[in-house]
Amino acid sequence: MTTEANKKNHKDWWHHSVVYQVYPRSFYDSNGDGIGDIHGITMKLDYLRKLGADIIWLSPIYDSPNYDNGYDIRDYTKIMTEFGTMDDFDLLLKEMKKRQLKLVMDLVVNHTSDEHPWFIESKKSKDNPYRNFYHWQSGKDGQPPNKWRACFGGSCWTYDIITGEYYLHTFTEKQPDLNWENPLVREEVYKIMRYWLDKGVDGFRMDVINFISKAPGYPEGKPTDDAQYTDGTPYFINGPHIHEHLQEMNEKVLRHYNVVTVGECPGAHLHDAELFSAPERNELNMIFTFEHMDLDGGKWTPKLLDLRVLKRFFTSWQKGLYKKGWNSLYWNNHDQPRIVSRWGNDSDQYRVLSAKMLGTCLHFLCGTPYIYQGEEIGMTNVRFPTLADYRDIETTNFHRDAIAQGLSTEELMSAIYAKSRDNARTPIQWSGQLPHGGFSTGAVNVTPWINVNPNYTDINVEQALNDPQSIFYYYQKLVELRRQMPIIVNGKYDILHEENTHIFMYKRYNDEGQELIIACNFSSESIKIDDAQLLQRLNNHKRVLINNYEHDKKSEWLDFRPYEAWALEIS
Repeated sequence: MTTEANKKNHKDWWHHSVVYQVYPRSFYDSNGDGIGDIHGITMKLDYLRKLGADIIWLSPIYDSPNYDNGYDIRDYTKIMTEFGTMDDFDLLLKEMKKRQLKLVMDLVVNHTSDEHPWFIESKKSKDNPYRNFYHWQSGKDGQPPNKWRACFGGSCWTYDIITGEYYLHTFTEKQPDLNWENPLVREEVYKIMRYWLDKGVDGFRMDVINFISKAPGYPEGKPTDDAQYTDGTPYFINGPHIHEHLQEMNEKVLRHYNVVTVGECPGAHLHDAELFSAPERNELNMIFTFEHMDLDGGKWTPKLLDLRVLKRFFTSWQKGLYKKGWNSLYWNNHDQPRIVSRWGNDSDQYRVLSAKMLGTCLHFLCGTPYIYQGEEIGMTNVRFPTLADYRDIETTNFHRDAIAQGLSTEELMSAIYAKSRDNARTPIQWSGQLPHGGFSTGAVNVTPWINVNPNYTDINVEQALNDPQSIFYYYQKLVELRRQMPIIVNGKYDILHEENTHIFMYKRYNDEGQELIIACNFSSESIKIDDAQLLQRLNNHKRVLINNYEHDKKSEWLDFRPYEAWALEIS
């Protein structure tokens, strides 16, 4: 229930917040079993507070067979044994409240595990009370109801011999999709939400929430390069009743609590974001878009980023949602490769500079910034020597499909090195001296669930905290600037030198005459911009807010060094 204390909080408190995502399996192992756990998170809360985080987004900790690293849930009100107990969770929440930290849980309700009691019951017979909790359909001439391709590869449909029908799963066969057209399903989801909110949780990140409404009749999808499958996404992304479902969720649950919601919405564009996040529509507070994550090629077909396209994306969203909805700002999460390896430069020469540059670019934009664990110390992608070292189901499925399509081992591993989700899931590198980067409690013979990146000896929290010029302290300053300067939260946005292929430069300003200019060099080249009028304004700046080179530039503000970034207060 809503507490009086929560009612006194600022209505849009999440506008002013910075979120830190914890992927618990890889965060910190407190009991020496090689798996990060809830108590490990509790032990590191002071570190997160030191960084300046306001909200912790906790990836799933619910009871799960763990086929998709916890995104296949067996019991929504029970803790996965590997992560600890409900007492451990209650202690975590208590210690977070002491530190004025808010907790956002992952809500995974497009699908359950195939071991969830609802699905076990639904399989028993066609007239079982739980049958309509899921999408069951008869086949066509011995084939599935349609040829939709699942997000992780293969068919969206799996045949069940008990009743002779197929069930729908937009991800893996171990993750059957819930039928949100059934009001009983929706009410069960609302009960789950109330359970965690009444415990004191401060909101939800909603996993693929725009998948929950499917088109009636399951129409055949669009042809794909593989004649075996069709693209069904037009019929299960942003479906016909998605907004009705979210408005009902808000009416029955969310409006009774002072909480934040962010919807993971693959395939959502600017217009969709406005519909989802406009306050008067009473749906979500913000969404995660994937448009900018798709600018460097397909999932397994990477290409070089065109910075001009990235700038156009940010400009359209910054302007399009201003005073209409709200942006979420992120470079990394548990599903994306490390940004310093992706669009920065993870070489010894430029890793620190480019990590700071990327942080500068993102944190001065309008929206709520998200920091993914390890981003604040510049953790990089990993290059494991063999496929056996990888744990991600999406990666292993890609390997299966790629081999069938005739890709060479070199082509296969190159794609995995660039885009595998396991790049983000290697354990946090706490120490350069301890085994496995200090991820576990010190037992030498412990084997982490996934190997630590070998570069932990050079890149780790211990080193970062002992270096005043580290990425950690740079991020700490970015967070503090946002807290100190309302213009960063609420100001307007305009792009500068939009067609420059190396420099991302923009301004933030307000009606009171305050103006900031932010510039970031996305390349290893030295770049000069000829703009005498702008240079004069920069030379007359009020103060330097932040810059990633140790020495001020004085009057050479438009002569950019490799991966240089700065933010100036002009007036």
